[in-house]
Amino acid sequence: MNQLLRTKSIEALVAAAAEPGKRLERTLGAWSLMALGIGAVIGSGIFILTGTAAAGEVRSFHSLLHVPLLDLIFSGASSSFTIGRPGAGPAVALSFLLTAIACGFAALSYAEMACAIPVAGSAYTYAYATLGELVAWMIGWNLILEYAVSNMAVAVGFSAYFNDILEAIFGFHLPAQLSQPMIVGGQFTGAWFNLPAFVILMLLTWILVFGIRESATTNNIMVLVKLAAIAIFVIGAGRAINAHNWHPFFPNGSSGVLTGAAIVFFTYIGFDSVSTAAEECRNPQRDLPVGIIGTLLVCSSLYVAVALVLTGIAPWKTLGNAAPVVEALKNLNMNTIREWVGVGAIVGMLSSLLVFQYGQARIWFAMSRDGLLPRFFSRIHPKHHTPHISTWIAGFAVGIPAGVWDIGTFADLSNIGTLFAFTVVSAGVLILRKTQPDRPRSFRVPLGPLFPILSIASCLILMLALPLETWIRFVVWSIVGLGIYFAFGKKNSALAS
Repeated sequence: MNQLLRTKSIEALVAAAAEPGKRLERTLGAWSLMALGIGAVIGSGIFILTGTAAAGEVRSFHSLLHVPLLDLIFSGASSSFTIGRPGAGPAVALSFLLTAIACGFAALSYAEMACAIPVAGSAYTYAYATLGELVAWMIGWNLILEYAVSNMAVAVGFSAYFNDILEAIFGFHLPAQLSQPMIVGGQFTGAWFNLPAFVILMLLTWILVFGIRESATTNNIMVLVKLAAIAIFVIGAGRAINAHNWHPFFPNGSSGVLTGAAIVFFTYIGFDSVSTAAEECRNPQRDLPVGIIGTLLVCSSLYVAVALVLTGIAPWKTLGNAAPVVEALKNLNMNTIREWVGVGAIVGMLSSLLVFQYGQARIWFAMSRDGLLPRFFSRIHPKHHTPHISTWIAGFAVGIPAGVWDIGTFADLSNIGTLFAFTVVSAGVLILRKTQPDRPRSFRVPLGPLFPILSIASCLILMLALPLETWIRFVVWSIVGLGIYFAFGKKNSALAS
């Protein structure tokens, strides 16, 4: 048990980060960190989930395994497993604010831990310093799944959107055999391979291997394009707002606002990717809190603005479709703005893919440097100063499955892994304050233990909102991880020598 709970001192973590041959280059400033966060948090979902949360949804399930646990506990399900969720209406803007507050508790904990332990690895590293090796391994193992599954789903979506753009602009599209998943819902589709999904991941992987400065510059450009597209929508479509569409503002009361918050929560979870860049930040004690908290503030403002404009230009009951923003603009004959929304959506996918591939490689790198994964994962390219082997393997590990499967049904696995990480980071703040109260911290979570405790409670409640099937898959994935840890990680750990 002592071996399983052994922690790695912060001094040892910092020393390992400075070891020749395994040292990452410190080139990122506060803006680049914030751009990484915005790139991860603001994806194409800003133009989709906003409408879904406003209009509500009726969800039918094939089995009780697919029903969210909270729905089973509090509302039950009919014999056909159908559950209605009331929409927030125009009050979806408040749903985004409520979600930002809930995520803010976790973001504050991340900010304190990031400046106290300024090395790569994010929640994995923080758990290693506070809760011990076994918990750290489980966090790292689940973060790998989080980043991988998220990007598989986004890459499949990018492929479909890319084909639509080819047809709209050039009048042709790739054949279905080369642009659709081979397997959907366990059934073969007749497609050979989803080539665009694979190719875009390989291209972004090459950019990441080429250098962190080049990767950050690419992401900065994409974020600026994405912000421009959102600004054009907010300002341009804002002229068509009909205040009558905002009445009543709370059509389904507080239950609608809470339902909307549950639907949009997972649009925010990418801000933890900022902390994976701690070791490549020029001044982590100053810039990491700015990057993490700044990401949350900027993204919250953008989500609220889009929500207010969208519910102002169209009746909220009409927004329950796959492309609510595009449909609303189409009905208003705002085709130029609609084209910009399309650009923003595809660039949003690209920046999300880039940032999550970056974060995944850094998790593999940190776990390898600690001996929990094979050592070759932590090799640094002699010229580009990036973990090139981890980056390429992560690229193929995501690109090949994205070419074969439709990963959308596995998205909840990403959500539960992220919430697990949020919980552990918040607990780590409480433990580190108890064990090392005098350690210098350039940022501290306000109100003592209250906010970390609220973060833990919020995350546990949201984990219960996920279906039983997701919990079963989470447990199975964790058991596989435990097998790998006891077969390899435990005896090869740097702390075992």
